Amino acid sequence: MEKKERVGIVLPPSPFLCDERVFPQLGPLRVAGALTQAGVPVDVVDCSGYEDYLKIVKDYCSQTEANVLAIGTTTPQLQATEKIISTIRETKPEARVVIAGVHVTTACSSYKLDKKRGVIGRATKAMERLLEISDVAISGDGERSVLLALNKNCPKLVDADDPLTDLFLKPHELSEFPFPMRELIDLPSYKYMIDGVKSTSIIGQLGCPFACGYCGARNSPSFRRVRLRSSENLLAEIKDIYDRWGIHGLFWLDDELNVSKTLIPDLIAFRKLQDEIGVEFRCRGFLKSELITEPQLRALYDNGFRHVLIGFEAAEPRILENINKKATLEDNDRAMELCDRVGLRVKALLSCGHPGETPESIEAILNWIIKVKPHDFDLSVIQPYFSTPYFDHAVPHESRKNIWTYTAKSGDRLHMEDVNFSEQPSYYKGQVGDYRATTYTDALTSEEIVKMRDYVEKTARDKLGIPFYSVTPAMKFEHSMGQGFPSDVLRSSVAN
Repeated sequence: MEKKERVGIVLPPSPFLCDERVFPQLGPLRVAGALTQAGVPVDVVDCSGYEDYLKIVKDYCSQTEANVLAIGTTTPQLQATEKIISTIRETKPEARVVIAGVHVTTACSSYKLDKKRGVIGRATKAMERLLEISDVAISGDGERSVLLALNKNCPKLVDADDPLTDLFLKPHELSEFPFPMRELIDLPSYKYMIDGVKSTSIIGQLGCPFACGYCGARNSPSFRRVRLRSSENLLAEIKDIYDRWGIHGLFWLDDELNVSKTLIPDLIAFRKLQDEIGVEFRCRGFLKSELITEPQLRALYDNGFRHVLIGFEAAEPRILENINKKATLEDNDRAMELCDRVGLRVKALLSCGHPGETPESIEAILNWIIKVKPHDFDLSVIQPYFSTPYFDHAVPHESRKNIWTYTAKSGDRLHMEDVNFSEQPSYYKGQVGDYRATTYTDALTSEEIVKMRDYVEKTARDKLGIPFYSVTPAMKFEHSMGQGFPSDVLRSSVAN
């Protein structure tokens, strides 16, 4: 049997987060499973939470036999990812570098829109940069496309975000690949608790059908089309997590759990599994407010859910309409009331800096938080990423250079800087005091948006007694050449 070339998958850090060792990066671990299934040996180098992550990459490149190195990146991770690629080029110049992940998919989605319009726009330049720094860039599903990327004759851009190709996974095909290979990271070092129960993340459903203005990949089939795994496959993964690590707390990272029409039957099957194992699970997950019903919430509670997260976003009807949220203020009030009735604690997800934002609309967020008293909340500053409606439908400002303007149906406007994501940090949720707005409205400057965000968060947390998040400092990587990597950084699959 022909020996398959080893692949190294590098998980980039997320230094903008309060704590990087909370949720594993499941996408790359699923790709690692697809490679292992195909007989390709895989190393996973986990840089999450390490301050000196470039030393990790350099030491790995100096020792490994792998000549294909793959990195999956989100937009906020792009700066770190580019530094990792530079380190690979310096240390192991013969290596083939593959870049994939959400950032590539969303940039490619907007790039294809540029091509359709016949323009060389912001996304075109971003894609040119990705193709410049990598040997292969993968947009969309990675399970099959990563195998194509191992071929030296592979095109520079692999578009697996096209449903007309075999690279785009159909719902029934999601169950044909191994579960994310959590054994290739030091899962116990990831610390997340739900009601005192050791927990980890899981994904049962891909895609969200809605088109909120701030949300990325709205033109990307990979992220826009709802694709459900089979209940049997999902339950098998849950049992595998419990059998291997004794973990019985789950954070469901599905975009919106209650988009699925099979939610209640799937929960009944989940209840049966818990009864068979003899363990009560504790869970959290995301819900869409206008789709919430009391039977849904009672089914969630009866199956171990004690916390839900709901993207309310705004507290003024005009802003909700500008976002294209589809939920009304009355829907949001009703969702809070129903969750309280059932006993589910709510983390309210809110954001500011939308088209038409005013001091009054941000003040309305404060008043609403104090009125409904959520168990916890996030208040983020909007950053228009590639493939968001805000980004894709913006036009150059009439007088200001490097400023783009999105106009909502109401006529309210949002102005945004032309951000170079390779050089400028850009994220929704980060550490307190690190926020920087790249957007402004006709009523609020960028600085005023950040100032009001900070004021609302501090005032609401003080009034409701909700503490701020603590920051976990990054770890230092200690390693001497030739003595092997510590197991929390590097693990390898054994391919058959």
